Amino acid sequence: MAKKAVATFSGDKASKRNLVKCIKMERSERTGAYIFKEDFIAVDRTKEFFEKK
Repeated sequence: MAKKAVATFSGDKASKRNLVKCIKMERSERTGAYIFKEDFIAVDRTKEFFEKK
């Protein structure tokens, strides 16, 4: 049987609901390969994460 993996945040439950995991794919200037930028960000700041380069 498969084991269920559950991701948890540290902190109280109220702060957990305000965070989302954002993953952005970018092209590396040095090698030309794709790299992935991951971060836990507050819900209201997600637009800023995806707009900046």
